[in-house]
Amino acid sequence: MKNTITTLLLLAFLSSCKTIKTDRVTASANDGNPSQSMQINNPVIKDKYTGDPAALVYKDKVYLYAGHDEAPNDFNFYKMNEWLVYSSSDMVNWQEHPAPLKVTDFTWAKSDAWAAQVIERNGKFYWYVTVEHGTIPGKSIGVAVAHSPTGPFKDALGKAIITNDMTTKTNISWDDIDPTVMIDNDGQAYLFWGNTVCHYAKLKANMVELDGPIQTISLPNFTEAPWIHKKKDWYYLSYAYQFPEKIAYAMSKSINGPWEYKGILNEIAGNSNTNHQSIIEFKGKDYFIYHNGATQPNGGSFRRSVCIDRLYYNEDGTLKRVIMTTEGIQK
Repeated sequence: MKNTITTLLLLAFLSSCKTIKTDRVTASANDGNPSQSMQINNPVIKDKYTGDPAALVYKDKVYLYAGHDEAPNDFNFYKMNEWLVYSSSDMVNWQEHPAPLKVTDFTWAKSDAWAAQVIERNGKFYWYVTVEHGTIPGKSIGVAVAHSPTGPFKDALGKAIITNDMTTKTNISWDDIDPTVMIDNDGQAYLFWGNTVCHYAKLKANMVELDGPIQTISLPNFTEAPWIHKKKDWYYLSYAYQFPEKIAYAMSKSINGPWEYKGILNEIAGNSNTNHQSIIEFKGKDYFIYHNGATQPNGGSFRRSVCIDRLYYNEDGTLKRVIMTTEGIQK
């Protein structure tokens, strides 16, 4: 009987400790108000390591595309062979779809499923990806196409749309990475990309050919990860800044510039040297999607996790700094 009483008292004590701990987390997440319960929603994908997020708003859903970090715990570089896709109607609950695209789907590529973005045009979905070319030294950009945002996707061109020998402002082999694409109000599509140099070019209406010369944009401390978006009358070009990477941004009244640098948008993402953002508006709210390396026990620069927090605009169109949180987006 004595042992039974002791056991019951111990269970009661442990239960009390657990409740206190939960309440403290809840109170902290609500600025000291424990009456509202908040879940820990960052990272949004918890069963796989994911990096380089890009999001597409299509009809009543958000489609989240990401590279799959598969590096084992003792491997300190990127191991990425495929891209993943998830969908959500509320930015909180995410449904995984079968992996719709792999490096091996591009017969001319040999490795490295790096940063990518999907855009829709006339009922087709175009996926611009970074890969290591099989015969031309260096990184290249390819494009795949599908009739659904979840695929299946197939190589749309049979070759790269951008190869390393097409850009000569720097002599590194990885300056042709991180494509981002936007279709302007007049129907003209643009492709932006780059590392150490920010490149951009017009796309033809078929979305798989350049429509004019490759141009460059001068941005302070540009590293990589450009993201182009528009809000009202302003164009925004955000990008990874310095290394380890923060995210900075510039604004312009024209997609062709001139671009005015506006400053840092968010700080170094925890435990990750890289930072890669996607900015969208969904159901009247704005979101900042990024990755960090904070997922334990083995998260880091090569085992990253996608997170989402709110983005806010000032009255003059400038952006407020993004506050990275563990609670993330709440219903």
